[in-house]
Amino acid sequence: MSIITNQEIDIVQASASKINTIDFENLSFGNVFTDHMLVCDFINGEWQKPHICPYEPFLLDPSAKVFHYGQAIFEGMKAYKDEHNDVWLFRPEQNFERFNKSAIRMAMPEVPEEIFMGGLKTLVNLERDWVKKGVGKTLYIRPFMIATGTGVIAAPSTDYRFMIILSPAKSYYSGEVKVVIAEHYSRAANGGIGAAKAAGNYSAQFYPTKLANEKGFQQIIWTDDATHTKLEESGTMNVFFRINDTLYTAPTSERILDGVTRKSLIAIAERDGFKVDVRPVLVSEIVEAAENGTLKEIFGAGTAAVVNPIVGFSFQDKYYELPKLENSIALQLKEKLTNIQYKISEDTFGWTVKV
Repeated sequence: MSIITNQEIDIVQASASKINTIDFENLSFGNVFTDHMLVCDFINGEWQKPHICPYEPFLLDPSAKVFHYGQAIFEGMKAYKDEHNDVWLFRPEQNFERFNKSAIRMAMPEVPEEIFMGGLKTLVNLERDWVKKGVGKTLYIRPFMIATGTGVIAAPSTDYRFMIILSPAKSYYSGEVKVVIAEHYSRAANGGIGAAKAAGNYSAQFYPTKLANEKGFQQIIWTDDATHTKLEESGTMNVFFRINDTLYTAPTSERILDGVTRKSLIAIAERDGFKVDVRPVLVSEIVEAAENGTLKEIFGAGTAAVVNPIVGFSFQDKYYELPKLENSIALQLKEKLTNIQYKISEDTFGWTVKV
């Protein structure tokens, strides 16, 4: 191993890279990781100096608060390589800001910008050979923070660990997606942590999603916790509905995540003349639109898949198939967004950041 020291970050490089053992054409999402990771601890009320080291397991005390009270947050981002071998991030400041909003909501310390952004850029630059060229090929970036303080008293931790790990990914395709509209279970509640990317938000979805899977559906479109009449998110993604030629999506709230892909798609749609209506979307109006033929598309929006078209939905045990379109707005928006991310089209928004 070699050690590089600079003013901001200490880097301990792996003695050998495993990159040549990886089949980049046959990657399972989120299961392969690069050679290095970033680590920074919060101890005695202060952030310590961050360091980059070889990717490896680490030890935690069995009484670490993350195990008992679930203080854990994360983000999902990607790096892209253009045809000139330059590496780019997409709106990383949005992930940084949302990460700290999640930290505040979970009574965790905010991560300083120089640690989050500086560490992110240093780590991605070190691993830039893992970012492969070609639309659909990316380096998935997972910043996260866990409570490492010890003791089983029900109180916030005093110590925390912030980390970033990287995972090469290829074009995400999950096949045809059929969803069921939730009538009982909810993803989040008013006053809860739905707007935070907290680990518990995702684990709470697993059981109702398992029930949906057993009935032949891949995901759930979540409804509001109070009345189950308003459509909110699809699985772990924000969701859009196209009725005639208007896109509808729910506004962000303390139940709905402020998705970076969501807000980017809205901006592109509005720039290019598509009508977008951000307002509460009722189950009844989507069912009515499906019945009268005006419901054209439903699609999820998120970091992993960018846009995930939905082919049909079930509500109250009745299934509604969506039409197969040649002029899909969902796929148009996906192409426009990915062309910006891969620097194929001009970034008129100033969203891309060179590493």
